[in-house]
Amino acid sequence: MRNYSTQMEAARKGIITPELEIVAKKERMTTEELLPLVASGKVAICANKNHKCIDPEGVGSMLRTKINVNLGVSRDCKDYDVEMQKVMEAVNMGAHAIMDLSSHGNTIPFRRKLTSECPAMIGTVPVYDSVIHYQRDLDTLTAKDFIDVVRLHAQDGVDFVTLHCGITRKTIDQIRNHKRKMNIVSRGGSLVFAWMCMTGEENPFYEYYDEILDICREYDVTISLGDACRPGCLADATDVCQIEELVRLGELTKRAWEKDVQVMVEGPGHVPLDQVEANMKVQQSICQGAPFYVLGPIVTDVAPGYDHITSAIGGAVAAMSGAAFLCYVTPAEHLALPNLEDVKQGIMASKIAAHAADIAKGVRGAREIDDKMADARRKLDWEAQWECAMDPETAKRIWNERKPEHEDTCSMCGKFCAVRSMNKALAGEHIDIL
Repeated sequence: MRNYSTQMEAARKGIITPELEIVAKKERMTTEELLPLVASGKVAICANKNHKCIDPEGVGSMLRTKINVNLGVSRDCKDYDVEMQKVMEAVNMGAHAIMDLSSHGNTIPFRRKLTSECPAMIGTVPVYDSVIHYQRDLDTLTAKDFIDVVRLHAQDGVDFVTLHCGITRKTIDQIRNHKRKMNIVSRGGSLVFAWMCMTGEENPFYEYYDEILDICREYDVTISLGDACRPGCLADATDVCQIEELVRLGELTKRAWEKDVQVMVEGPGHVPLDQVEANMKVQQSICQGAPFYVLGPIVTDVAPGYDHITSAIGGAVAAMSGAAFLCYVTPAEHLALPNLEDVKQGIMASKIAAHAADIAKGVRGAREIDDKMADARRKLDWEAQWECAMDPETAKRIWNERKPEHEDTCSMCGKFCAVRSMNKALAGEHIDIL
């Protein structure tokens, strides 16, 4: 029988939960090291008590950088079987979280299938689902309707919910007066903004925040405080709207922790490369070390079709500078719903960024696989190289498609291979080139 409501409450009581024990082992930490980090909110273990098949992970800047994969159907692409295929592929490729961002159809069976079959953390954005769930236009929904959907998602076993609690009616004037190039590009943020404009009421996720905290506490749902005002282009990065919302998210973080509710804070967005580190440091200060969950950041606006690369560049710098959780971006970003190949490309780009950052941060054991790869390359041991590769299938396919005449090298250098020449020279052997 659990004598605690949330992972944070358990840590504050000195209780080592089964989830904390698993996370400590994965992170090569002792439970004594991890416990105070969870108690203070610097690490979140997103694990709804109704998500029975979860393989728990910790999210925090001092742990391995985690990656999230966004999936879900839309009106134009509505095959839930295809989405489930993407889910399982993402998990097999090492994704730590799946966010269901479905905006069409009956979302309940898919969400429940995720929390009954998927071992990764599951996240949702309840404001999307509200319109679909009630099948009513946005301006007819009430604050209670929105809160009830948060409760439904919590009951269904969702581990974290993105809630755009940080914008208020004051934000309406700011957006109108500040003259941003891209206004609000957050889908959830734009829905909350539109609802406030049409109804004249305050943001329900802000006004009824305490009620939401009670729901999250009951099911141990982590609140991911959404950044409605994240910049959608470089020109809007680190502006008044973004920073003022972040200050409010810092206040909401404290209120959640007072009720033992775990928090992540979401961040930008489109940010010039030279501003990424500063954004991470400002968030850590304002939100007192709560895990930072960033989309990208995307460091240039002009690479549609390649935004998995612009995102990986920003993501590596962000994670090295303190971000804990990277939301992947696919080649389809800004263009279309990603297909299975886009999902794979996005995951690989994000994994590379996360791993590079972990090495830079000195995360325990992060560089071990790189050192094994170096040994395998020195020995020209191709099988050992496949074992070390993040994506062995692709590496093996490229080598096989362009096989060299002599298999101890590759077709780039052949007998001019520097590694082969050095091995022979150091062993006192004759080096044959021609």
